[in-house]
Amino acid sequence: MGRLSGPLDDVTGDAGYAEHPPRMGFFTDTSVCIGCKACEVACKEWNSVPDDGYLLTGMSYDNTQELGASTWRHVAFVEKSSPSSVSVDLGMPGAGPPGVTLPSGEDQAAASGDNAITWLMSSDVCKHCTHAACLDVCPTGSLFRTEFGTVVVQPDICNGCGYCVPACPYGVIDIREEDGRAFKCTLCYDRLKEGQTPACAQACPTESIQFGELDELRERADLRLATLHEQGVDVARLYGHDPEDGVGGDGAFFLLLDEPEVYGLPPDPVVTTRDLVSIWKHVGAAAAALTGLGVASFLGRRR
Repeated sequence: MGRLSGPLDDVTGDAGYAEHPPRMGFFTDTSVCIGCKACEVACKEWNSVPDDGYLLTGMSYDNTQELGASTWRHVAFVEKSSPSSVSVDLGMPGAGPPGVTLPSGEDQAAASGDNAITWLMSSDVCKHCTHAACLDVCPTGSLFRTEFGTVVVQPDICNGCGYCVPACPYGVIDIREEDGRAFKCTLCYDRLKEGQTPACAQACPTESIQFGELDELRERADLRLATLHEQGVDVARLYGHDPEDGVGGDGAFFLLLDEPEVYGLPPDPVVTTRDLVSIWKHVGAAAAALTGLGVASFLGRRR
């Protein structure tokens, strides 16, 4: 384990891989997500993830509700009332016959009816952080950094201690109750080793989920953001792409159309082990002080 915070140019090299392929990741462009949940289904099918109840909350059309041990991809449905919203063509692929252009605004962010309801949809996933606290606190080595820079759980080594659960600043990793072990997205490590695209990205019909080399994805995201701003979508922003943020940047980052909190994402995530070295220094100093007091007391009694 190397640095616990700050920018890191070569996360995979820092993990001990002298020679390795480029860091791989996800760029999820929520402006073209249609909420079809094909990514959720593909993830479950490929990784043999069990069902998680498929119960509607009564508050949303979202039936999986949040990321968890049995939901490694989660499509959030955010319904907003915005009377003053203005429809903007986000460049969504057409849903009609080939060659027919839909009227502007018939996309995810289109306002509908007198109440001007706006739908925001986003496929969430493990962020595969540059500084992954879940990996830092794992006592068994079940969590490890792959040669692609992603973070993977090995269920056959996990002892179910659960330390990784509160360590994650995004609330991603979770213990499966009926199993007792921790699970989360592996970014389809088995597929990556065969040169294949992760199942969720492969199944996404609108290319909202893009997979590739992280540096290339960041350039692509910057261009997409600039295009949206030129079209007047000033609310568009990138989330998790900045190596200077509290987790050193994410291996899975997003283009959002509102504040992160609207999508259930923390606005300013920080790696929870950032202050670990400082804490242990203080603990060591306190222990040394107590030992010194004990020795002094013992010598004083002998006189």
